[in-house]
Amino acid sequence: MSAATTRPTITPARISDLLERVPRSSFVGGSFLGGTPSLAVLDPATGTALTEVVDADAATVGRQALDAAVAAQDDWAATLPRERSEILRRAYELCHERADDLALAMTLEMGKPLAESYGEVSYGAEFLRWFSEQAVRAPGEFRHAPSAEHAILTVARPVGPVLAITPWNFPLSMGTRKLAPALAAGCTVVLKPAQKTPLTSLLLMEILRDAGVPAGVVNCVVTSDSKGLSSTAMSDPRLRKVSFTGSTGVGRTLLSQASEHVLKASMELGGNAPFLVLPSADIDTAITAAMPAKFRNNGEACTAANRFYVHSSVAEEFTQRLVAETEKLVVGPGIEDGTTLGPLIDDAAVQKVEELVTDAVSRGARVLTGGKRLDREGFYYAPTVLADVPSDARVNHEEIFGPVAPIIVMDDVDAMIAAANDTEFGLMSYAVGADIAEVTDAAGRIESGMVAVNVGVASDAAAPFGGIKESGLGREGSHEGLEEYLEMTYVRLPV
Repeated sequence: MSAATTRPTITPARISDLLERVPRSSFVGGSFLGGTPSLAVLDPATGTALTEVVDADAATVGRQALDAAVAAQDDWAATLPRERSEILRRAYELCHERADDLALAMTLEMGKPLAESYGEVSYGAEFLRWFSEQAVRAPGEFRHAPSAEHAILTVARPVGPVLAITPWNFPLSMGTRKLAPALAAGCTVVLKPAQKTPLTSLLLMEILRDAGVPAGVVNCVVTSDSKGLSSTAMSDPRLRKVSFTGSTGVGRTLLSQASEHVLKASMELGGNAPFLVLPSADIDTAITAAMPAKFRNNGEACTAANRFYVHSSVAEEFTQRLVAETEKLVVGPGIEDGTTLGPLIDDAAVQKVEELVTDAVSRGARVLTGGKRLDREGFYYAPTVLADVPSDARVNHEEIFGPVAPIIVMDDVDAMIAAANDTEFGLMSYAVGADIAEVTDAAGRIESGMVAVNVGVASDAAAPFGGIKESGLGREGSHEGLEEYLEMTYVRLPV
């Protein structure tokens, strides 16, 4: 099953209808709480408010949500794996049935092109399908001890109530990537979506409710007080796990808080992905990979290519082709037909990109295309390619989170790999080469939790997603993703 192929025309009436129907308050104990909306959700394409949602009191509603999750935990853990599986499968189907609403909500509140939002519906729903299949495959085994005097039984049990904190850049898939394995494992959840993009998460709550998830098993707290919510939940000994996707700085704080009650923690943190164009690279392949690696999701992805290390033997052709393809990008509101690059999430994001480009240019970099904020309403920055970027430029060391491609030309593959590894991050990397020995060697030496070879997108619900070094702890997706929500008990048995 795929996301809708016959898509409704986006009209003001269609947008108004969706905004009238989407829930606008926190979801606790199986119901939306209601209240007076006061927290604005901005449209990045215009800079104006789309709608308002109820800004929950973090301590009060956070406590209510955790109470509901704790009350539901034992019954949900005791639910047959097959029943949990079938609920998740129904949620997968409902995501596709409601793809039009989900995709439009994502584009309106986050800014990505509508075609990419439909792609995220398919990707996000796939976690529900994958973990519906994993729900009946919890690990465990029976074996004799080497002495043969007793037997060893290992049993997997759900870790317990979970706090899941998601970012704004992938409003659906970041939720399903955490919720699906938690539910499959038998854990209840309190979800904290980003305050910039709550609408998609609230639509997901409707889907899970309608799919048959019992009251209290999934709860969603919409609040502008993220610190207050995390402190309320994580200071409570009944919470047993935290899963967070976001900045490394916030991740460090959460890990410190998690230590108080020794919470199990999964952290998907910052990235600084290198993109290596090796001497044997086919330029068509390199460009085909580079464009989505850099510009997908408006460049606002932790996996986005952040630094392009290009071997001197192919640098001229690669640079010319990348500039040409970048200049073909159509910048505009994500809801408009033909748009291939939308606005950034807010004005602060544009300012950060401006600062990084200004810094690079001040140190000697050249702007080959773009290099400026666009003079129009909304939060737009022109797709940009920089050449002659020096090693001390901030773009080499900070996550750009925008449509800027810095090119660094190097003469030696070993030096390219050393530069790629010269960062505290290690989430995603890319390598392009036609020589199997060359590309395999490079991929094996890059310090990264994930390496994409000759492609620009590597995310897959069936693959373990996560980083090393200061890019995080744990994995999401694959069977490893289920294990993040389980604890293992060893039982010694007589024989």
